[in-house]
Amino acid sequence: MDAMLVTFLVVPVVVALLGAGAGAASAAPPRAFFVFGDSLVDNGNNNYLMTTARADAPPYGIDFHTHMPTGRFSNGLNIPDIISEHLGSQPALPYLSPDLRGDQLLVGANFASAGVGILNDTGIQFVNIIRIGQQLQNFQDYHQRLAEFVGEDAARQVVNNALVLITLGGNDFVNNYYLVPFSVRSRQFAIQDYVPYLISEYRKILTRLYELGARRVVVTGTGMIGCVPAELAMHSIDGECARDLTEAADLFNPQLVQMLSELNADIGGDVFIAANTNRVSFDFVFNPQDYGFVTSKVACCGQGPYNGIGLCTPASNVCPNRDVYAYWDAFHPTERANRIIVGQFMHGSTDHISPMNISTILAMDNRD
Repeated sequence: MDAMLVTFLVVPVVVALLGAGAGAASAAPPRAFFVFGDSLVDNGNNNYLMTTARADAPPYGIDFHTHMPTGRFSNGLNIPDIISEHLGSQPALPYLSPDLRGDQLLVGANFASAGVGILNDTGIQFVNIIRIGQQLQNFQDYHQRLAEFVGEDAARQVVNNALVLITLGGNDFVNNYYLVPFSVRSRQFAIQDYVPYLISEYRKILTRLYELGARRVVVTGTGMIGCVPAELAMHSIDGECARDLTEAADLFNPQLVQMLSELNADIGGDVFIAANTNRVSFDFVFNPQDYGFVTSKVACCGQGPYNGIGLCTPASNVCPNRDVYAYWDAFHPTERANRIIVGQFMHGSTDHISPMNISTILAMDNRD
């Protein structure tokens, strides 16, 4: 096909997709959605890597619509999938997916990779994972691919108008500082000094994300990392949460909120939104029956105490009803727990997400 004809065909389509003009506003498609982070939000990038941090075998995906593993560390949908539902959009494809091309680029992309953290030495035992610096580089490369498809001005508009989710921090404790006794980082830092170091490094990551065009960024804190089945299995005698990891999360989360507030003040706008995952998960970890769970201590899939030892595999114990378990495997929530978490991100009070929830963000941005 003639190159000029292709240009004339593509441009009107892109303008329509971006909802240009007042008349197109009501027919505009969902905003793009970009995801960065670790296994809580990875939807399949690690399937394309030679790494042990993978969820590409049964029974992962047992409740996905295909009943097949997808690379999500879940029995079904994960947090980004459910946010996409609220956006009225299909899930953004993994960045490494060969299907991420053409119109799929306008949906967004998921850059997350299981095992990563804020620090480059986090998750080194997983060998080949996409560390956060590379995720940001991939975001730049995505922008270039999008610009080749729709033009630079339209590509910038897609990125600037997008919703962004980033989830980091938990692995910097679980798979770094506390991974083994006397780890390199624990010999280098007391925990009271390690957390401010993490926060300072995270600020650099978020600043770079802003420089790359992100303007609405939901930043999750660490959840109840001391209370996940893996930590109960390894460190708990009587079912109580692991004290060291609980204290680490209690140090990290308030400092993260403070850093985000300072970043917003420096920028002069509410770019970064603090999602209090710890508070959201606290509610169902300590009051599981209130949310219809029979347990928040025992994983649905696993083996050993609390089903918290090792990986979820075809040989593992698997509960018959995932909807009554808060945790799917040793570290990750079930789809139903993820829906509770996202519900608070979408509609919760400032105790759960601040300075505003995602529904408020969407309503405000739609008025602008």
